[in-house]
Amino acid sequence: MTSKKLYIKTHGCQMNEYDSAKIADLLADEDNFELTTNEHEADLMVLNTCSIREKAQEKVFHQIGRWKKIKDKNPNLKIAIGGCVASQEGEKIIKRAPTVDIVFGPQSLHKLPKLYNERVNNETRQVDISFPKLEKFSYLPQNSKDEPSAFVSIMEGCNKYCSFCVVPHTRGHEVSRPVQEILEEVSMLADNGAREIHFLGQNVNNFNGMLDGEKSTLAKLIELTAKIENVDRIRFTTSHPFEFKDDLIETYDRVPELVSHVHLPVQSGSDRILKLMRRRYEIKQYYELVDKIVEVRPEMKFSSDFIVGFPGETDEDFIETMSVVEKIRFDESFSFIYSPRPNTPAAEMEDNVSDSIKKERLQELQSKLYYFSNGYSRKMVGTSQRILVMGVSKKDPGQLYGRTVCNKVVNFTSQNVDLIGQFINIQIVEALPNSLKGNLK
Repeated sequence: MTSKKLYIKTHGCQMNEYDSAKIADLLADEDNFELTTNEHEADLMVLNTCSIREKAQEKVFHQIGRWKKIKDKNPNLKIAIGGCVASQEGEKIIKRAPTVDIVFGPQSLHKLPKLYNERVNNETRQVDISFPKLEKFSYLPQNSKDEPSAFVSIMEGCNKYCSFCVVPHTRGHEVSRPVQEILEEVSMLADNGAREIHFLGQNVNNFNGMLDGEKSTLAKLIELTAKIENVDRIRFTTSHPFEFKDDLIETYDRVPELVSHVHLPVQSGSDRILKLMRRRYEIKQYYELVDKIVEVRPEMKFSSDFIVGFPGETDEDFIETMSVVEKIRFDESFSFIYSPRPNTPAAEMEDNVSDSIKKERLQELQSKLYYFSNGYSRKMVGTSQRILVMGVSKKDPGQLYGRTVCNKVVNFTSQNVDLIGQFINIQIVEALPNSLKGNLK
């Protein structure tokens, strides 16, 4: 059978990256598709979208416009739009952009082969943005790739309904996979070379998958995962401070495989703004949580998310956010200007913060965040770091790269591909803006 060519473009989070990888595996298994990096030779183009940021829809339609030019020259080309914008907009996408053939949501991606064949054989545009609970995991092929680090989605959706967030509307309510099913996937990944497992979920620390007829926790899942042979590092993303319970904190004391790095989004340092955001905690509670974690793991490093310019944010509110940065000194963070999202309560609030002030605050925040992040990097110069070698550098084929326990990228000169998938010690010699440079010891 002649293979067909698949081109995938992914916007957004690690969950989307995971979904895109599964789409590629699924279409390869069921329809003999091969991935290509050349848009012009594709038989099927898939855009996996994200709706977190403002103008996400316009970004999607701009991409469709570019792809339309390719399709005009190749009428047999099919275009599929997936992800959160697809879930949010549904048939509106096809009405606005008739060049699109298929629209599918995050929970219906396993139906893509069927949707594709229906479109090819019946010439009817296909839309499926349904939310069948966990159904997709029963249909998705197991990852058989030999990769040092592997993502494993353990739950979907979110019940928090933060006032600024569209995820509950695009990915549905929280549902957790059975523990045994996850462990089987991890075991297979470890057998195929994965040394690091990264658990994914929109609200990952509220995991409650079934085990032996009872609901389990993320802490229990981590403990069981650590017992699997060849699993040497465990990470999880993204956690919610409100759901970070004591049993998970205690896991840092019992499970050395759980890395000394945690992503703990705070969003704002102002209690008033946190209440408007519906985050369910005050900044005092956030500090207490950080202190509890550090008490168990003194070497713990934290990363976070911040939103500036939330409706009604005053200078005093922003100063309180900067105070959090000064106190915690985050190792790495992601920061954004607030953008209203459809069907969220915050979108109905009066946005009385000017664009110029939002930009000024973002610049000030990012400057301070970079100061601390770069400071940690500079302190690592001259030290020996244990890294997991991930692969060949994309910028320099004469270099390999790996990641430290706190997830910093280290590039070093070597063409010994046998090191990929191994833990090695590297002498750090230079701190660069977004990475470290090292030498083999």
